Amino acid sequence: MENIKAVIEALIFASDAPLALEKICIILSDVEKKEIKETLEKIVLEYNERQGGIYLQEVAGGFQFRTRPELSPWVKKIKSTKPHSLSPQAMETLAIIAYKQPIVKSEIESIRGVDVGAPLKGLLDKKLIRIVGRKDVPGKPIIYGTTRKFLEVFNLKDIMDLPNIRELKELHQQQELQQQELLEQEPESKPQQESEHEQEKELEQKVEEEKIEDSSDL
Repeated sequence: MENIKAVIEALIFASDAPLALEKICIILSDVEKKEIKETLEKIVLEYNERQGGIYLQEVAGGFQFRTRPELSPWVKKIKSTKPHSLSPQAMETLAIIAYKQPIVKSEIESIRGVDVGAPLKGLLDKKLIRIVGRKDVPGKPIIYGTTRKFLEVFNLKDIMDLPNIRELKELHQQQELQQQELLEQEPESKPQQESEHEQEKELEQKVEEEKIEDSSDL
């Protein structure tokens, strides 16, 4: 096949979701899987070396062209709708499902200590989680798991790319250090503020003394 690289680029660009290697192999049935895989690697390398506005990334079990994160301020200006944001409650619920899946509603509520009906509905509407079945216990509760869109949104190749407990602790420590640095920087401006406050008090005291002296002359 002539210019296989161009064909693969076109297929990925035209796909609404990350395009899996297996899907490309089915479409390009006359081309060996090894050649397709090598071509994908070349395309990834070329776009990375080019350092342009887009790059090719393996995400959510497939390949997808993406805009570079550092260009997001400009990309947001062309989007007519605001990006969907998740509430802290929804994020907590989603995190529990991501790490504990497959999981039922009662198990999520046991961890969070509150009703999660509303967050679950919102996550289902956003297609970040899905119903994977029903647990074989009395009541047949619904079992929840994450979706491919979850991987796509959070820039993950697969669920195993989720940060582990050690990585989460390191991230938390980094955030605490950043907050501590900010707190340490604040006192530097306090002496100046306190000095200005003392000067104002001295000025007010002098004004009061002058008023008393003026009244005594009368």
